[in-house]
Amino acid sequence: MDDQAGTVGAAGDTARDARPAKFQRDTSWEDLTTAELPNGARATKFAISADPDDPDAPVVFRVEFPPNCEVAPHTHDTDYCEIILEGRQQVTRRWHGPGDIRIVQAHTAYGPLVAGEEGCTVLAIFRNGSWPAVPLAGGKDEGLHVDVLLKDLS
Repeated sequence: MDDQAGTVGAAGDTARDARPAKFQRDTSWEDLTTAELPNGARATKFAISADPDDPDAPVVFRVEFPPNCEVAPHTHDTDYCEIILEGRQQVTRRWHGPGDIRIVQAHTAYGPLVAGEEGCTVLAIFRNGSWPAVPLAGGKDEGLHVDVLLKDLS
């Protein structure tokens, strides 16, 4: 059968050799590097790409915030979404719980973020590698710890 029908041609077939290389990575949160932040939060990340340094690849973070942990108001230079997996999180005076999804456009200021009394675990998915938080002009950078994230998760 031919390649157009979805079957593989013989070894050395020119059409087969011209196909792009394939990539698949099987891992788990436990296998990935986790950054321990000074505020007690734990962050783990990976890029959705064969090249983890591809600046255009989407980036996924799993962040575990301890009870009552606070993160200063900030923005990001890319669109992203955040899904609350466990616990509760207050964002700019509004509480979010398990299953809630926040979709945020790049350069949208928000915060502070405050984990509930039980803590909070979130999954944040950034459109690309421009994920580092940017403190608001003249604002505090408490809880952002971008320096630690860049050092420990790059």
